[in-house]
Amino acid sequence: MANIKSAQKRARQSEALREHNASLRSRMRTAIKRVRKAISDGDKGAAQTALISAHSMLDSTAGKRIVHKNMAARNKSRLSAAVKAMA
Repeated sequence: MANIKSAQKRARQSEALREHNASLRSRMRTAIKRVRKAISDGDKGAAQTALISAHSMLDSTAGKRIVHKNMAARNKSRLSAAVKAMA
């Protein structure tokens, strides 16, 4: 544990930021799961609306550097291809 006052404050800040980032990462993963669930259920309309929200969430988390931009792009590409292949 930190002994210096500024280091103690920094530890508190880091913990708060870690929890915030974890919640955003969880929301992103949930959005991806919603798209996959709609695809497996065969509901193209629901899949497309879920895809739009997932794209937004992926862009948001990548923009905040919670996840890498290439990871976000890869997920967006794979989800889009899966929804497109539902015909």
